[in-house]
Amino acid sequence: MSSVASVHSLWTVAAELPDKIPAPRIEYGQLAPTLIVLGAAVVGVLIEALLPRRSRYYAQLLLSVVALAAAFAAVVGLAAGGFGSSKAGIAAMGAIAVDGPALFLQGTILLVSLVAVFTFAERRLDPAAHGNRVDSFAAQAAAVPGGSAEQAAVKAGFTTTEVFPLVLFAIGGMLVFPAANDLLTLFIALEVFSLPLYVLCAVARRQRLLSQESAMKYFLLGAFSSAFLLFGIALLYGYAGKVSYAGIAEVIADGAKQIDPALAGTMGNDALLLIGAALVLMGLLFKVGAVPFHMWTPDVYQGAPTPVTGFMAAATKVAAFGALLRVLYVVLPGMSWDWRPVMWGVAIITMLGGAIVAITQTDIKRLLAYSSIAHAGFILAGVIATSEDGISSVLFYLAAYSFVTLGAFAIVTLVRDAGGEATHLSKWAGLGRRSPLVAAVFAVFLLAFAGIPLTSGFAGKFAVFKAAAQSGAGWLVVVGVISSAIAAFFYIRVIVLMFFSEPKADGPTVAVPSPLTTMAIAIGVAVTLVLGLAPQYFLDLAGQAGVFVR
Repeated sequence: MSSVASVHSLWTVAAELPDKIPAPRIEYGQLAPTLIVLGAAVVGVLIEALLPRRSRYYAQLLLSVVALAAAFAAVVGLAAGGFGSSKAGIAAMGAIAVDGPALFLQGTILLVSLVAVFTFAERRLDPAAHGNRVDSFAAQAAAVPGGSAEQAAVKAGFTTTEVFPLVLFAIGGMLVFPAANDLLTLFIALEVFSLPLYVLCAVARRQRLLSQESAMKYFLLGAFSSAFLLFGIALLYGYAGKVSYAGIAEVIADGAKQIDPALAGTMGNDALLLIGAALVLMGLLFKVGAVPFHMWTPDVYQGAPTPVTGFMAAATKVAAFGALLRVLYVVLPGMSWDWRPVMWGVAIITMLGGAIVAITQTDIKRLLAYSSIAHAGFILAGVIATSEDGISSVLFYLAAYSFVTLGAFAIVTLVRDAGGEATHLSKWAGLGRRSPLVAAVFAVFLLAFAGIPLTSGFAGKFAVFKAAAQSGAGWLVVVGVISSAIAAFFYIRVIVLMFFSEPKADGPTVAVPSPLTTMAIAIGVAVTLVLGLAPQYFLDLAGQAGVFVR
């Protein structure tokens, strides 16, 4: 009899279920920037499959530039339509936030990526091989370095044009990362932009073994950090019973009131919250390159192809800091007493660690890597401010820093000897006499990194330190100023080396780039000087974009 009753109860439950699963509501217009980039990436894969090899380079370059420009136009259109302020809201069934910080960061990522694609497409720096122009990427990535298959690929004039769809997939993930509004979307976006980067790091044309080693280190450490992040997400879900940012924030703020009575026995445990939040922040701080999660940065920056290093150093930082800001300000504002002291410690050791270790570096790419670690510490000072000024100062700093970084790495690609790029600092001695213009432009970027007035670096540092000081983090600003002074030493040492040392007879030459790299460097210089000389309009823009939708 009981079995009949249980079957009958199943029938009644089945009868109550809807006959169709409701379709999700997707606001395609608000997601247009991401959809354009990911759509172009898919078309790029089809181009690789269907187009003859000789046509792929131009088709991929055109597709990438058009897609990134169209996506940026879509971001501007959304901002002009009020989606950064009055119409800000949550799209895609609660998965994506469309608000001021998301649009500002997406616009920055798209502009930086557009300039980075120009450096990817450069084909005039290396001498032609067997009558074919070559770029920074391996002729055939799957071939064994130095093997007969690689030699045959070089002879046939093959090029790895797959880098263009790979970089578009990475950009698509980066656009979602700072806009993610639940923890699962955050994790998926992280994987979507990390996996292409692991591959891009491994495809350098010169020094292929070093390149593959850097990709392997990045992949293994990235997998560890993803695991920490995922475990943290699981614990936060165990605490709140929700993965949406607003849902978790409500449970943190109101505690037992927000918890489903049926689950009250297992939820609301503060140990789950504290450990889960710590693990999620570890995953994000790894992507930012903050000490003590920074160990991958110098090796990966040195081994990866320099255009990829520039793209990673600029765009990944923007996306990662955007996600970190959203998690701290939207999910964990009720825990600021818990996370602020920890972030204080991380910011201090990141600023000092990056600046002090950079002094000992002899490779220009490793020096810029430790410099990027120190800059992560400076940006964290703005994150710790927990105010609207803090958010807007971080947004401004990220925009300023990313263009300086891209320009600096573009310059590094030009200084070459017989083995490819001459990255050892001793090779840069006397560069100012051999090529005054290139050395002067690099000096502008180094002065911006050092935070010298009239450059974007000074305006950015002033903004984040002011926000930190106003929020009561005065001692952090003192440490930041000391770190800046230490960092200024090694930047100015490079300038002295370039302009006041005798050039060596067997020193490197400065390659003449195509208009693509010239444009990338010119844009970097222009942004550095404009944001340094007249920053107010852009500070106001970042200020208007400084409110997260909750």
